[in-house]
Amino acid sequence: MTSQEDRLPATTGGGGRTPDAPAYAPRPDGEAARVAVLDTPGALATAARLAEEFATGAASRDRERILPFEQLHRLARSGLLAITVPRAFGGPGLPASVVAEVVRRISRADPNIGQIPLSHFIYVNQLRLQGSRAQQERLFGEVLAGRWFGNAQSELGTKHVRDFRATLTRDPHGDGWRLDGTKFYCTGALFADWIPVLAHLGPDGPMHVAWVRRDAHGVSVVDDWDAVGQRTTASGTATFTDVAVGEEWITDYAEVFDGPTTYGSFAQLIHAAIDTGIARAALDDAAAFVTTKSRPYPDAVAIHGIDRAAQDPVVVHAFGEMELAVRGTEALLAEAGRAVDTADGGLSEESAAAAGLAVAAARASSTRVSVEVGSRLLEVAGTRAALSAEGLDRHWRNARTHSLHDPAAWKLQHLGRWAVEGHLPPRHGQL
Repeated sequence: MTSQEDRLPATTGGGGRTPDAPAYAPRPDGEAARVAVLDTPGALATAARLAEEFATGAASRDRERILPFEQLHRLARSGLLAITVPRAFGGPGLPASVVAEVVRRISRADPNIGQIPLSHFIYVNQLRLQGSRAQQERLFGEVLAGRWFGNAQSELGTKHVRDFRATLTRDPHGDGWRLDGTKFYCTGALFADWIPVLAHLGPDGPMHVAWVRRDAHGVSVVDDWDAVGQRTTASGTATFTDVAVGEEWITDYAEVFDGPTTYGSFAQLIHAAIDTGIARAALDDAAAFVTTKSRPYPDAVAIHGIDRAAQDPVVVHAFGEMELAVRGTEALLAEAGRAVDTADGGLSEESAAAAGLAVAAARASSTRVSVEVGSRLLEVAGTRAALSAEGLDRHWRNARTHSLHDPAAWKLQHLGRWAVEGHLPPRHGQL
């Protein structure tokens, strides 16, 4: 979609569309149509097909900041956003390793589209772990009808990233609650049908999730995201002002971490898949540029008698190093996915810790490799590759921006503590 109304700024709230809002609104219940229930081969094949489609125009969407509404509708209609709905509720219940590979393939094409539904998968998991039967039946049914979840979790200006001010207070005029708060980094919220909001249940109470319709009265979502990378994720501000939330639309959050869990490992696995996809895309584009546009360096011509940049031994060696690094992070991602699957099949302190450490290794590697390859591709491709029209700089910008979600240095700290003295990693969901 390339019309002006799909560009920034975009805002929505209060149950209606503002003049600046994109041409999108949550679908009425009568328009729902059940999506395909995909098995593992079907999910991977669908991801590959959509990735090929999404790669077209990825550079121009980044350059012009065109939000991928059309692409996200196709993603939702494909059934890929329903692959983790449990079998007991009509979904395929595919494992974490498959989700990671799906996200990696999509992110290789366009990591903005890969990141936007990240919170959807996380909150489907939260609902699986903490939702009541009635909540699960209703909201899993929404996912199977092609609807999906955004997120409103992080906040600006608090003491640290796990410090929140958003609060649910008792409705003085009814049996429910009223939600107030302002969130940032709300990736997915602008595009979604439902926004899970992380908030205190009562002033300074335990953390819970309020499930709010994006078009509910008092909800405003604004794309004021202005980062150097991941430019079309619309990861901006969501404001909740006296939003009515019934008791039936609240799930516990704090209890997720009371015992061994893969909740955080699953989320971080998807983050690693996004960066791994960026790294492979950067290498793909570097190879395409070097073989079609780069000129050979004069010394390589004089010494080695070559006539193409792709034959330069210095360039070939650099590609060998990058290929080794990308293969390494892809292998760590696959290993981490298997570790999460294993833990989900038999959860214990040991299996959860093993999954957390495996994911930490994949995440630390994917951070380093995606940033390094995104930068080095410009070195091997030459000066022309730095032109804005080529769009190759987006790989580094995307990797650098997305990899800032959680410090890789702390993942290395926890890996080191385990390697040296066998300390199990913490259960806070950000390893």
